[in-house]
Amino acid sequence: MGYSWIQSTWVGHDSGHYNVMPSRGLNRLVQVVSGNCIAGISIGWWKRNHNAHHIACNSLDFDPDLQHMPLFAVSSKFFSSLTSVYYDRKMVFDSLSRFFISYQHWTYYPVMCVARVNLFAQSILLLLSNKVIPGRWQELVGISVFWIWYSLVISFLPNWGERVMFVLASFAITGIQHVQFTLNHFSGDVYVGPPRGNDWFEKQTAGTVNITCPWWMDWFHGGLQFQVEHHLFPRLPRCNLRRVSPIVQQYCKKHNLTYKSASFIDANRKTLEVLRNAAMQARDLANPMPKNLVWEAVNTHG
Repeated sequence: MGYSWIQSTWVGHDSGHYNVMPSRGLNRLVQVVSGNCIAGISIGWWKRNHNAHHIACNSLDFDPDLQHMPLFAVSSKFFSSLTSVYYDRKMVFDSLSRFFISYQHWTYYPVMCVARVNLFAQSILLLLSNKVIPGRWQELVGISVFWIWYSLVISFLPNWGERVMFVLASFAITGIQHVQFTLNHFSGDVYVGPPRGNDWFEKQTAGTVNITCPWWMDWFHGGLQFQVEHHLFPRLPRCNLRRVSPIVQQYCKKHNLTYKSASFIDANRKTLEVLRNAAMQARDLANPMPKNLVWEAVNTHG
């Protein structure tokens, strides 16, 4: 189940960027089936979020893919309580945020195992909001289809113990994909402010990290292994990303642009290093912040 969700998400990602079918109508059908019906995630929510991410890659206040307060912060710049332009709210760094962020390098993988819950919630909240959503009823029907068939599958299991284990296992396996999403950008360069047209290319390459892998593992990464190429050419089908990679590398070398690539293991290590560095800065008691009893108890010495 977990791996089927991962693969359906790759199809939804592809169809959301460009037409994988001969007509827009069929392409829309692929989007709704792969995203809403199979994965339970609104393709409309994903496109809104993902388009903003591509436009403002790794901008702390404009890119929603880096805005995970109070659970995660990839930079100490979040400690000044930045305002999210995408969500139109202040990301407050208070005592609760400090507590969670101080241990984010430990909670990173457990949270990724249940991160799917957040996608479900965000999808439903958007579809039930008063925002303009193209094809809202298609999306709602698709989400309903998902919850009907998924509930039926779970109901066939013999007892509640196995049902809970089935859900947890499928969510945990899908957590691999959430890890992949974050590996591509958490250890990249970040900045504050809106993207600018004259430095768009530099921001895309500096804020993105590729995953080095052999060709026979491309199915597993779904195109994210060539995230630099994907960000520069988001409408290029993933089957051609490996083909254009040497050209992009040559171009970056010629113009002294950043081109980051690491193995899956090294990318995990670098991401944890970034999270740990931010966590240690959050623990710095020299940064005045109101503290609660939980914070004091966890950080008591002697």
